[in-house]
Amino acid sequence: MGGETPETTVGVDVGGTFTDVVLLRDNSLVTAKVPSTADQSVGVMDGIEKACEKAGVAPDTIDDFAHAMTVSVNALLEEDGAKTALVTTEGFRDVLEIGRQERPSLYDFDADKPTPLVPRRRRFTVDERATPEGITESVDADALDDVVASVKESEAEAVAVCLLHAYAHPENESAVASVLDDELDVPVSVSHEVLAEFREYERTSTTVADAYVTPAIDAYIGRLVDRAADAGVPEPSVMQANGGITDATTVREHAVRTCMSGPAAGVVGARASVGDVAADRDLTGLVTFDMGGTSSDVSLVRDGDVEQTTNAEINGRPIKTPMVDVTTVGAGGGSKGWVDPGGALRIGPESAGAEPGPVCYGRGGTVPTVTDANVVLGYIGDSTSLGGELSIDVDAARDSLAELADEAGLDGPLDAAQGMYRVANATMTRAIRAVTLERGYDPRNFGLVAFGGAGPMHAAALADRLDIGTVVAPRACGVLSAFGLLAADEKHDAVRTRRQSLASVDVSNVEAAYDELEASVRDECSDPEAAVVTRRADLRYAGQSFELTVAADRPFDPETAKERFHAAHENTYGYRMDESVDLVNVRAEAVVERPDPSVSYDAPGDAVVDEREAHFADGSYATTIYDRERLPPGETVSGPAVLEQDESTVVVPPAWEATVRVDGSLVLTEVTA
Repeated sequence: MGGETPETTVGVDVGGTFTDVVLLRDNSLVTAKVPSTADQSVGVMDGIEKACEKAGVAPDTIDDFAHAMTVSVNALLEEDGAKTALVTTEGFRDVLEIGRQERPSLYDFDADKPTPLVPRRRRFTVDERATPEGITESVDADALDDVVASVKESEAEAVAVCLLHAYAHPENESAVASVLDDELDVPVSVSHEVLAEFREYERTSTTVADAYVTPAIDAYIGRLVDRAADAGVPEPSVMQANGGITDATTVREHAVRTCMSGPAAGVVGARASVGDVAADRDLTGLVTFDMGGTSSDVSLVRDGDVEQTTNAEINGRPIKTPMVDVTTVGAGGGSKGWVDPGGALRIGPESAGAEPGPVCYGRGGTVPTVTDANVVLGYIGDSTSLGGELSIDVDAARDSLAELADEAGLDGPLDAAQGMYRVANATMTRAIRAVTLERGYDPRNFGLVAFGGAGPMHAAALADRLDIGTVVAPRACGVLSAFGLLAADEKHDAVRTRRQSLASVDVSNVEAAYDELEASVRDECSDPEAAVVTRRADLRYAGQSFELTVAADRPFDPETAKERFHAAHENTYGYRMDESVDLVNVRAEAVVERPDPSVSYDAPGDAVVDEREAHFADGSYATTIYDRERLPPGETVSGPAVLEQDESTVVVPPAWEATVRVDGSLVLTEVTA
């Protein structure tokens, strides 16, 4: 994966509604968008063929292929993964069911906890015991034979093995996994390989999730590799949730790492394409806003780095592997509008998807969506060609909004469309506040990077609600997650728990753990010599039950780590304490850098293509329609205006203006009186 940029590279991101493709050849960017398919590999190859046709190249000339998909996250959200068994320590069979004491709805007597991915009848135990200090009781071979027989009888399609304290002493767990591997013809996920970190519930949950999605990922990647080979396309590298790519074989062995790979690619694409805007405008960072067909994803880029977390949840279940820190809400272009029993207008989370899609697609959809609302508002017109080929039925969209207006007691389709637009924006505003204000950041000090098919239509309105003064729409904003795949570095992570007080820390023990981690992540790299390894440490005040991650020096310096933790705690929570500081986990990350894609932009000018009425918060305006790809660098467009391109549309409201940067990206700013 290292070395010079190949002559022809392609990135393909599968979303809930569309599959996006970016092809880069000799600094020339070609984009394509096709409907996602039930077997995602079919849509991927359809998209590659469409992009190659537009670029005038054959698929077998592609040198590098990077990919992000939703197979694993869909399996977790829809709960249709493999029939999974769990093997754990005697007495810990119900860890998945008990979980933690936190309750998301403390006073709701009818609140439901997520159903465990492994039902109790497929949870099996072995009589063994380890402590953080070592093994106190080994696994009995005869008893293990009984467990193997029970797993076979359960007809499990995958097995998760998570024994007590295996993160520190995995000998028993390795013995159990070895026997299961030998006796069963199903994948076995082992906790000390998936997540070598303490906290039994989270480690068990993550290991079970890995087992649950592994058969689906393995089968999907296998189909995609075969289809790609038939077309002469190289084997794909795959985006992980941590924002880095890796080879297909690694993903098939560590399937849980692919959760949220598409949203991660979008944030990486935002950083790579317009990350310099923050420095140019003296901003704290960028809020990334990706509004697709099914949902909207929000994240942060600060100091040039993508924000990460190890405390993610998917469908209420903890997944502790490193991920780009993304907040997702169920409001996308395909989100359906409906009226609740109290008569209030609602949006989502149910989506029309790609088939039948919004009513305006003319494919059989009958329920109005956010896209239909944007059509009625004039942001999308009958001359608009979504994806370069999908025509718009304005009358059908208006009729569907008229029915919704009658149900909600509103004054016609325009009133309903404006209501849907406001409700969708309120939902997305809450998501942006969640990653800024609720974490101690003032959104007014950030720029807003809008992408996805629908994001740039809503971005200026969101910025107005949050007093954000700068909105950026990258050139490839409609397919930015696919573009991010071309910009992503290869990345591998590892963690080990080493709990001890910094005041009495055994530095040699910590160094030994770091050396072990560094060897592990280098070994996973395609070019170990080119890898740059970064060390980090999870620290907390004595008595706390949560940690903050800070940079760690080489060799490990307890005093420096402590000062960094005090500063991080004060920055995050507004105060520091006099309590002693504990080391909890040590982490290593190996990165093999790839050059950022270089894209040329040359527009011919004469970009005005039409004029139509569009409706904004302060009234209706005759609005100029531009072909965005014809706007030359340096040109400024005053609102109200709509800037169209094949995969996305940018709305510039009244009192805003958009300036074209040299790379074709747009910077929207509010015009001061």
